[in-house]
Amino acid sequence: MEHDVAWKKYDEADLEALEQLTAEYIDFISDNKTERECAAAAIALAEERGYRPLDEAVREGRALRAGDKVWAQAHGKALILAHLGSAPLAEGFNILGAHLDSPRLDLKQNPFSESNGLAHLDTHYYGGIKNYQWVTLPLALHGVIAKTDGTVVEVNVGEDAGDPVFCVTDLLIHLAGKQMGKKASEVVEGEDLDILIGNRPLVIEKDEADGTDDGDAAADADPAATEADAADRPVYEKLAEKEPVKAFALKLLAEKYGIAEEDFLSAEIEAVPAGRARDLGFDRSMVIGYGQDDRVCAFTSLAAQLALADAALEKTGMCVLVDKEEIGSVGATGMASQFFENTVAEIMELAGEGGPLPLRRALAASSMLSSDVSAGFDPAYAAAFEAKNSAYLGRGLVFNKYTGSRGKSGSNDASAEYVARIRRVMGDAGVSFQTAELGKVDVGGGGTIAYIPAKYGMDVIDSGVPVLSMHAPWEVTSKADIYEAFKGYEAFLKNA
Repeated sequence: MEHDVAWKKYDEADLEALEQLTAEYIDFISDNKTERECAAAAIALAEERGYRPLDEAVREGRALRAGDKVWAQAHGKALILAHLGSAPLAEGFNILGAHLDSPRLDLKQNPFSESNGLAHLDTHYYGGIKNYQWVTLPLALHGVIAKTDGTVVEVNVGEDAGDPVFCVTDLLIHLAGKQMGKKASEVVEGEDLDILIGNRPLVIEKDEADGTDDGDAAADADPAATEADAADRPVYEKLAEKEPVKAFALKLLAEKYGIAEEDFLSAEIEAVPAGRARDLGFDRSMVIGYGQDDRVCAFTSLAAQLALADAALEKTGMCVLVDKEEIGSVGATGMASQFFENTVAEIMELAGEGGPLPLRRALAASSMLSSDVSAGFDPAYAAAFEAKNSAYLGRGLVFNKYTGSRGKSGSNDASAEYVARIRRVMGDAGVSFQTAELGKVDVGGGGTIAYIPAKYGMDVIDSGVPVLSMHAPWEVTSKADIYEAFKGYEAFLKNA
């Protein structure tokens, strides 16, 4: 069974809508490279379209009715949007779920080091990466630094044209005989993914170094004054004698952000590929960019939710964007947390349907698309795929009845009846779609958030956009698949 290429059905209006959507998508993933940035941008877009904070309604005890639109967030990294429908909430929701986090390099809590005139930041990689792909790549630093006085400093260095960038170095080919004989998983060790940040030392003049001023005889004659002045010197100046390059980097950070080395104990800084996503190919039919797993599904889910505008829905439509999927959906902002369930409970309480039993009934009666990327068939690596059950770029939204590995381990495995219902919704809306598995049996595998909401008894199926070079610093998608995903998600919210 072969699905036709979606491009063949487009008229001029479709192509214009496709280009507008994907241009907005390119801007979104270029401007927002962390889960915090994505969540903040999504909230801003939602508020422009009439969504109000759920916690505000809770504080005011304001009742929620059909047509109301609310949002809730968890620690600035996970987000839920809800557009209330006319049907009782106990009859369930139509839910789009995706994740905002992507593989990257995180700075350690004590990241600074200096050796042989070079300063580095130590990292701990996040999610599944091929370490060797992250060397000699221009990197940007994004994140926040929380200080003990309660202030939070936002960091974004490496994206503007005038910014410096950073990198992980590699061994020159002339000396790499032993390295080239290693397995790919051992070519670059995790502890070797240190980011080069500087080579210039901090130079302290003698009078500065000893706390004196050559022109101040009184200070020179008073040892106590000299000691007091030395104690008041910035920490980075005290480091200058032993670690001058590190000291100079800390001096720059102190001047720009007002932070000290110890503030990195309470920081969340992510090293990500620097630069914007771009059109790929002579025909500009594809997008190459960082973090498309899973922001291509998060963006299209968000766009579909916001496209409902003031539509009168029957079932409540919901968009759930979570964190930590790449490391098991754990923590307070992952899908396995109580954030989703607690938010639904608050909405139902304000809608006059509160209580444990109505909540359980609503969750069990809900339908969900667990939106995550699928492995696009790559002819360069055809041996890893089973052609009849693979996703192909340009053929539309992908549905994975099951994921997992080997004997479907860790998979949700949607029911036949639910798959049939999804086929009907997509067919009625004219959405191009395809079905796929994640490569050949026993070759590998993977999972999504699907199994977590499925525990409530709701219908869940994996869906998403096919991607080439998944989890690489730069991933590739087809504009046609992005457009069909958006249309499919909108049809699901309205008609599932």
